[in-house]
Amino acid sequence: MITARRTHSAFSLIELVIVVVIIGIIAAIAIPRMSRGAQGANDSSLQGNLAVLRKAIDLYAAEHGGNFPTAADIVTQLTQYTDTGTGAGVAKDSTHIYGPYIARSIPACPVGTYKGQNTIVTTAPGAAPGGWSYTASTGTIMANCKDTDVDAAGVKYNTY
Repeated sequence: MITARRTHSAFSLIELVIVVVIIGIIAAIAIPRMSRGAQGANDSSLQGNLAVLRKAIDLYAAEHGGNFPTAADIVTQLTQYTDTGTGAGVAKDSTHIYGPYIARSIPACPVGTYKGQNTIVTTAPGAAPGGWSYTASTGTIMANCKDTDVDAAGVKYNTY
């Protein structure tokens, strides 16, 4: 009687441990880089949103004789058609010939204490809930963040 010898090939315990250690090292390197990437994306989003808002305010001022949107009606004045004064309307007509300066709505603030909010407040940054802080006399808009809200480099978001 001839018996055939079967050979089983498998990984040894040492080989499996080495593979697990290598995967752990790769994860330890990759995870911090990915988390910094998400934070960097929020910072870039903030800069982009501020650029859109500031350009809209500047264009409004250019078409309205150097006057910035009013504090009480900034959202309406930026998202609807406007006349030569401060009036706004939902449709373009013979009197409402300018705008809209932002097509749909005010973007949400992507960082800080009031992250996700798209309202505009006229208080000092971080003093009241809202996504953005606006000063009508100078046309300045910034993230409505507290001084403790900073990016990875320690720069305050309300100074962007």
